[in-house]
Amino acid sequence: MRMSNTSLWILWALLTLALCGWLGYSLLLSDDNEIFLLGQTSHGHHQIELACTSCHTSAFGGQEVLQDACMNCHGDALKAAQDDHPRSKFTDPRNADRLAEIDARYCIACHREHKPELTGEMGVTRPDDFCFHCHASIAETRPSHAGMEFNTCASAGCHNYHDNTALYEDFLLTHAGQPDLLEKMRVPVRGHHTDENHADALTLADIDMPATLSMDSDIPSQWQQSAHARSGVNCSDCHSNDAADSGVESQQPAWIEKPDHNSCRSCHEQQVSGFLSGMHGMRLAAGLTPMRPALSWKPMRAQAADITLSCNSCHQAHDYNPVRAATESCLGCHADNHSLAYQNSKHAALWQQEISGSADSGSGVSCATCHLPRETHQKNGKDVVRVQHNQNHNLRPVEKMARDVCMHCHGLGFTLDALADPALRANNFQGRPAAHIESIRMAEERLRQQQENRQNRGTGQ
Repeated sequence: MRMSNTSLWILWALLTLALCGWLGYSLLLSDDNEIFLLGQTSHGHHQIELACTSCHTSAFGGQEVLQDACMNCHGDALKAAQDDHPRSKFTDPRNADRLAEIDARYCIACHREHKPELTGEMGVTRPDDFCFHCHASIAETRPSHAGMEFNTCASAGCHNYHDNTALYEDFLLTHAGQPDLLEKMRVPVRGHHTDENHADALTLADIDMPATLSMDSDIPSQWQQSAHARSGVNCSDCHSNDAADSGVESQQPAWIEKPDHNSCRSCHEQQVSGFLSGMHGMRLAAGLTPMRPALSWKPMRAQAADITLSCNSCHQAHDYNPVRAATESCLGCHADNHSLAYQNSKHAALWQQEISGSADSGSGVSCATCHLPRETHQKNGKDVVRVQHNQNHNLRPVEKMARDVCMHCHGLGFTLDALADPALRANNFQGRPAAHIESIRMAEERLRQQQENRQNRGTGQ
């Protein structure tokens, strides 16, 4: 028997409602929003691609909403880099003609998510020819650029759209002729640096954990040897909240069995902020479950697949050994070529010499030396050394490592050549660079020509 038109309409309506209900549940209540992805996201956003509202904060906004989302995460980094192409440059009416080809007021003009075909080696989506649109006539004022391909501007060691601080001509000239390996290294001294006034060191007799608590017998001794005990930080400082904060009506503070990064934040605000901004913690910042190596797009060790990343993942729960956190914690998860090659590298040999006591403090190179570098800040007129816990802070583009990391030990010329060689980066810099960047030579040649021109004008030639 054939169904009547009315029955077909009812069936269609029921199926439509069921589909809408399922989509609504998936969007609003389910943790799995993968069905709504328009395409693969870039490496930098891969971990939070299911937290759609991190970028799409409003369903009724366009470019301005996305621009605000970009600046919420990356605005501080652009300010610190002294962005060479700030938005203000392109909102200036005098530069209105430059917007005809690329509307550079908006990040998404170059950085397009869900477009994997545009993703470059560094995991950033951008067109190869974006410089050419505004600088097509560069060879007229810079003869050294004549004949260069349009897609070579952003090659390693040449130009960065946002941050050229390591590539200005005066910087190139100042560091021209440096040896591959500097005689005096400038690595900030390792060790615990603090500007806070703590109580006297605590001993086992001072432990304030609940008497009824059952724990591993090694925990008290691990704590006693840690920087926490030496700085007067007791168990309750990490493991408890005030009763008012926990919502529990009791005179006793609520005991937290497994403290998370929020407990660390009370003393280590900058470190936790860096952690939440980087690949290790950005899922937590987006309101998702913690990052696990199984979710990474990079090769990871199978046995580490389901480790949930938090402060304690690298620092352990009670002894907080910074030496172990600097290498062993990293290599316990990472299995890409660069990481696997580290243990047989010259950098690793220097690190082993330092931790064995046969070399000076600061002479070794651990994973953290490069990817979690120590930074010197001024606070209350004093130098305070802290670790940058955002491990992708200096990775995109890779030349950002030049000033903050590589040039502590190496000359600028060798640094730019090494960073421009993908094979050398993959084998953890074992060997000589096969690439050669002409930036320094070009700066020297331009200076020579300027000096000749001045001399000619002075002699009337």
